[in-house]
This record gives sequence, structure tokens and C-alpha cells, in this order.
Amino acid sequence: MNHNTCMGKSDYGTNPYVANIEEMAKENTNFRTAIWTGCYLQMTLMSIPVCGDVGVEIHEDTDQFIRVEQGIAMVRMGECKESLQFKCQICQGEGVFIPLGTWHNIINIGKCPLKLSSIYAPPHHKKGTIHRTKEIAERKM
Repeated sequence: MNHNTCMGKSDYGTNPYVANIEEMAKENTNFRTAIWTGCYLQMTLMSIPVCGDVGVEIHEDTDQFIRVEQGIAMVRMGECKESLQFKCQICQGEGVFIPLGTWHNIINIGKCPLKLSSIYAPPHHKKGTIHRTKEIAERKM
């Protein structure tokens, strides 16, 4: 089994894989990097700059779990894009479960880059996805 914390390869799925997710997330400088994509589950790492955000989005067919690996975030969720009434601050080690069909956004409210790990079930992004910036990610969607 692989046991690796380097970011040399972008996606180890569908092979068995052991990783220090917190360390990998802290090392990740890309907006989004897929590190493992299987048939039914995917993990990505994200780096959100100070005052930046993931962007308001919805996944119609995917549940999602996002964990803060470094920094402080504000989570916003709701039934419609214009009214994200659920609001909660989360810190390192805390996570949020986002049911499919829920509008959501994660905002960096800290003083350093926000480092996230994100699990999608089923996978949401193409295997091996790397988006260096949010702008690149938005063009690819």
C-alpha cells in the first residue's frame, strides 16, 4: 500500500491508498486537487485564499463532506441560491455534511489560506482533476 504525503501524483484512485490527509491538505496550494477517485467516492483537497470562497454551488446527485484541515471558515447553506440561511463557523478538525440538492458555500474568514479536504459520494470531478485557481475551476465546470 502507498503511504505518501507528497503531492507528486494527483490521483491514486482506484488503488488502495493510505495518506496523512491533514498534511497533504496543508501542502496543497491548488484551489482543487483530486487525490483519490473511486467508483463511488472521491476525495479532493482545496486551498482557499484569505477572504476567498469555494463559490455558491449545488450538487444534484452527490452528498459531500468538507473538513477544515487548517484555518477558519464560514459555512453557508440553504434551499435556494439567493438565500443561504444556514450559517456556521467551523475551525480546524471540524467538518460539515452537505446533503445532495443543497446550495452551499465555504468562505475563508481567517488570516491564512483555508485548507480543506472534501469527500464526494459518488465522485463529482473527473479523476485526476487539478484546478490551480478558482477561475480555472469555474471555466471547467
